[in-house]
Amino acid sequence: MMKKDDCEKAIRGLCHDWGREVGIARAAESDPSFSQFKTWLHAKGYSHYLNFRSSISADYDAEQWFIQEFKQGWRY
Repeated sequence: MMKKDDCEKAIRGLCHDWGREVGIARAAESDPSFSQFKTWLHAKGYSHYLNFRSSISADYDAEQWFIQEFKQGWRY
């Protein structure tokens, strides 16, 4: 199991790698899909970054970082 802080740094960076690869802007107008991002993580061999301890769940935390990176806080 990885450290949460290390996973957060990696996932936040990978959000932008994924966004560039699929052509999604880092702006509120875009509506990126966390489930598509998660599928991409698995396909690229990065799913180990979703394996950390969390008070709620690792997926929940990762989705929150994803939302923050893509400026989607208005959605929740």
